[in-house]
Amino acid sequence: MMELPPTRAGHLGRALSATVILLFLAMPIVIILVTSFGADGIGTFPPEQYSTRWYEQMAAPGGNWATSIALSSLVAALTTVFSLILGVTAATALARGRLPLHAAVYGLVLAPMLIPQVVIALGLFLFFEPAGMLGSPLAIALGHTVLAAPIAILIMISTLKGIDERLEDAAASMGASRMTIARRITFPLATPGLIAAAVFSFITSFDEFFIAQFLSTPDTRTLPVLVFNALQFDVDPTVTAVSAVLIALAILALALVALVRKLGGHRNGQNVLPVEPLT
Repeated sequence: MMELPPTRAGHLGRALSATVILLFLAMPIVIILVTSFGADGIGTFPPEQYSTRWYEQMAAPGGNWATSIALSSLVAALTTVFSLILGVTAATALARGRLPLHAAVYGLVLAPMLIPQVVIALGLFLFFEPAGMLGSPLAIALGHTVLAAPIAILIMISTLKGIDERLEDAAASMGASRMTIARRITFPLATPGLIAAAVFSFITSFDEFFIAQFLSTPDTRTLPVLVFNALQFDVDPTVTAVSAVLIALAILALALVALVRKLGGHRNGQNVLPVEPLT
């Protein structure tokens, strides 16, 4: 069947449609960013006057916002460590191992992505409350790991399947131990995937609300919980500044992942095998 060449009208129509869709998707982000610089206390759009007062209030030392940002950062960092440990371990077993009931194990690992988060949060509350761990950053991080680990596992499975196993077999045939193969071949080639898994685990934890709401106390509130409390009975314009920072964080994270994958692919294409001996 002969394919007809695209017409100029077709190109124009696709470009116009894509532009409209992108503007529609970006509109809420633009509104938040502009409103965050408003000087009034009711968060109107567009602002009549511009100021950075809400950013200054958000970053004020010792304030509720700064404390919640620090707590969310700590919890997200712990979640990232736990998720990477589980992600590398489970992904190696699923991608390279010969597990019995492989499909069932794979489904069980990914189950937290399908179960409503409020159900997981309730189960974690019933687990940690008798242990007196409500409000503990460790408990919140463990709860967030339930959601972040499946994402890390999916990324690492895709990364490991993209590594040519013949490289590892060749190193083993030359006498390299399993640890040497992992250290000199597998992990260097999997670095882009590790960084992507770490970034998405951090973002998942930093933005999570339901588990943090169930496991937090009045003295330990993560940033999403504080945002919810600030909007529950009134409109605090500081929330717009917080939202703008979260948007910027997400954009930077995606840019970092894209850059690392591009550099990793270029490096792997130029020099896959290390030049020094593997033993």
